[in-house]
Amino acid sequence: MEDRVRFALEKLLNVANGDTGQGRRVANFILAWWNAGEHGGFDLTDLANVDSEVAEDMATWLAREEDLHYPHDYRGEIEQIIARWRPQAETA
Repeated sequence: MEDRVRFALEKLLNVANGDTGQGRRVANFILAWWNAGEHGGFDLTDLANVDSEVAEDMATWLAREEDLHYPHDYRGEIEQIIARWRPQAETA
C-alpha cells in the first residue's frame, strides 16, 4: 500500500473511533467498504457532511492506484470500529 494511502486510511480509522457525527460517517464509509452486506452501505451525501480534510482522505482511499485489497494489517482497528458502531454484528 502506498504511503499516502496508508496515511489516509490511518487518519480515517482514528476519526471513526471518535464519538461524533463525523466519526459515525467515517465508520459507515469504512464498514461499507469492509463488508457492505453485513454492515450497511455509505450515503455519498455524507461526503458533504465531513471536514474537507476527511473527505480528501476518503477520496485518496477510493482513488488509490493499486488494486483493491483488504488491509489485513488493520483488521484489529476495523474490528474495534465494528464493536463500537455495529455491536450487533459479528466481526469475522
